Amino acid sequence: MIIRTFGEIADMVSGTGTNGDDSLVVRGVSKDTRTIQAGNLYVPIIGERFDGHDFAKEAHDRGAAATLWQRDRGEPPEGVPAIVVDDSLAALQRLAARYREQLPVRIVGVTGSNGKTTTKDMIAAVLAQRFHVHKTEGNLNGDIGLPLMILQMDGTTEIAVLEMGMRGFGEIELLTRIARPEAAVVTMIGEAHLERLGSREGIARAKLEILGGLRRGGLFVYNGDEPLIDSLLPETAKPDAMTSVRFGESADNDLWLRDVGMGPDGTEFVPGGLSERTYRIPLLGRHNAVNALAAIAIGRHFGMDEAAIAAGLAAMRPTGMRIEKLEAESGFTVLNDAYNASPASTRAALELLADLTGYGRKIVVLGDMLELGEEEERFHRDIGALLTPDRFDYVYAFGPLSKYTAESAMPAFPEGRVKWFERKEELLRDILGVAEPSDIVLVKGSRGMKLEEAVHGLVAARL
Repeated sequence: MIIRTFGEIADMVSGTGTNGDDSLVVRGVSKDTRTIQAGNLYVPIIGERFDGHDFAKEAHDRGAAATLWQRDRGEPPEGVPAIVVDDSLAALQRLAARYREQLPVRIVGVTGSNGKTTTKDMIAAVLAQRFHVHKTEGNLNGDIGLPLMILQMDGTTEIAVLEMGMRGFGEIELLTRIARPEAAVVTMIGEAHLERLGSREGIARAKLEILGGLRRGGLFVYNGDEPLIDSLLPETAKPDAMTSVRFGESADNDLWLRDVGMGPDGTEFVPGGLSERTYRIPLLGRHNAVNALAAIAIGRHFGMDEAAIAAGLAAMRPTGMRIEKLEAESGFTVLNDAYNASPASTRAALELLADLTGYGRKIVVLGDMLELGEEEERFHRDIGALLTPDRFDYVYAFGPLSKYTAESAMPAFPEGRVKWFERKEELLRDILGVAEPSDIVLVKGSRGMKLEEAVHGLVAARL
């Protein structure tokens, strides 16, 4: 974690210290009084329904050494060492950028419409075979989270793998200029955030902002199966002497998939463009194998041999609720993919389920896909059209938008095999009424649908 004096931090954020001695030592940063630790710098964030400045005194009482303080919030609490700044969030970002400049750390930035968290986990696992690695935790990938992740590093960190999320234009540009990555990865361009960015081209432009902070001579690793990236690259701001590696399913890429096979607990593949070595990841799905190619490219960039890269991929531990295989108390299998959903990730999850063998019936549980803009009905109906009785046995839809999915799928299925629900309790009861120990259930939906609640019910229930 960052360890600097009060005076040094004031200088790093271009702020003015008050109520404190310049020699006061500050250790670490927190924006939450519930997790504040002794010696922390408290950062008061201003939200739509709260103002962190209201809790600055409490943070100090809980052990914070000092606080940032936004100038337009009046005087800091009496007796609380404070660094007065024009904007507390901008000061946090400036502090992270300055701290990053002071460390010899090498950084990998990862973004994409889908798969960025799993890809980040795979890259970190590969690099950890040789380096001391720091990686993004949870969903700390935005304008607050990424600075906090940088400020958690210390002088022993050799490489940081930082996820970069966004909701609109300019956000990844901000994050990449804070982090200044040596290597940047774009996993794919999907449909998430269409309501804000207008088109898939707009999404691609926003993702390619990651190149704006890429260091001179840096590496760009991207999904070469996406023509939008290649078409937009010539007009995208990028560093001099940048090199690129394209990965994907097509043999036109520098790295591509060969000989893909799935077992009960993972996926094996041979990366075209390298040797004949078979790699294994403890993840189900062809789409995850595609993103493993990006991790291979990053490992090679950092001088790792194939044996070490393969060992890292085999040892990786994915973040939860992303094709998480669970065994229910009653014996059936649940694939928990309830962290988020978009048309692209939902299609990938359905392909995975269709390809799996060794199970009885295949049951699909789909929640709404959010943030799709004016085309949301069409996207949900298109998913419904992919649901056919030769591949899946039951379809359960939950949420107002998923009603379109059910309506689209229903004509192809026997009566009673496609159902739509407004209440999770009824959804859960109906699934448990038909599920048998040999069956497998896929649960997929956007984070706002909270379908992990249904997952918990399925896993805990006894038939």
